[in-house]
Amino acid sequence: MSPLETFIQQLINGLVIGMIYALIALGYTMVYGIIQLINFAHGEIFITGAFIGLAVFGALPGALGLGNLWALVLMFALAMAGCGLLGVLIERVAYRPLRKSPRLACLITAIGVSFILQNVLMLIWGPVDKSFPVFFKHSALTFGAFRVTFMQSFIVISSLVMMLVLHFFIRRTMLGKALRAASEDMTAARLMGINVERIISVCFLIGSALGGAGGLMYGMYYNTITFHDGYLAGIKAFTAAVLGGIGNVPGAMLGGVALGMMEGLGAGYLSSEWKNVFAFLILIILLLRWPSGILGKFRHE
Repeated sequence: MSPLETFIQQLINGLVIGMIYALIALGYTMVYGIIQLINFAHGEIFITGAFIGLAVFGALPGALGLGNLWALVLMFALAMAGCGLLGVLIERVAYRPLRKSPRLACLITAIGVSFILQNVLMLIWGPVDKSFPVFFKHSALTFGAFRVTFMQSFIVISSLVMMLVLHFFIRRTMLGKALRAASEDMTAARLMGINVERIISVCFLIGSALGGAGGLMYGMYYNTITFHDGYLAGIKAFTAAVLGGIGNVPGAMLGGVALGMMEGLGAGYLSSEWKNVFAFLILIILLLRWPSGILGKFRHE
């Protein structure tokens, strides 16, 4: 391939993982936008989605024989539901009692919950890598010199659909409007009769469900998962949210895609071992130019 074709191919590869980062980053940015909490346990919720999906697959006798579509639908439904409920449970048990405490206490609690979940995953599924089933053949769509696998197409299209549904929910539904109101001014939202505690639970439910879907796609894409995979992916997704503008839903999407493309270029032009260094170096340079993120904190009119 020519240098330009190589560049575009690496961008395509980066777009795929970037869409996964974007799904995880949405959970960070939605929670921060309402209660100004950095939920560092979100990375573990993300990888829990992959483990739930794998458990569902193992519980289905001859899952691949059921047809890829129905097996995938069931895996995604239960992974998203399980992670959503886990996020709500964590908010109720670990974060809500500290709502009026200093932010440092909440931050330390979030880190503690992260390590607890990580060790629970290790106890349940063991410390060794778990293999993921292959749902798509390794065939690919070719456009000249460019190659896009069916797995990559599935991740990009599925992620886009989820993001569009989330955008519609936030912009067009009464619950979404209540979520935006709570994000703007929690006290004023309470005075307007909005049940803020319910809105916060909905925020954790949606963000965690999207993270669970991202975890399942992550396992399907890399074919192996382990209990500590959520830590690094969570850190990357958090930086993606910061890059786009923490608290900004469109910014989280943009930041996730941008970070994934940086990784793709780093893996293509340097090495897979140095891709994280390359991505975070570019991230630092961009944040020096836009300290509040590319889009900044989103303000609703």
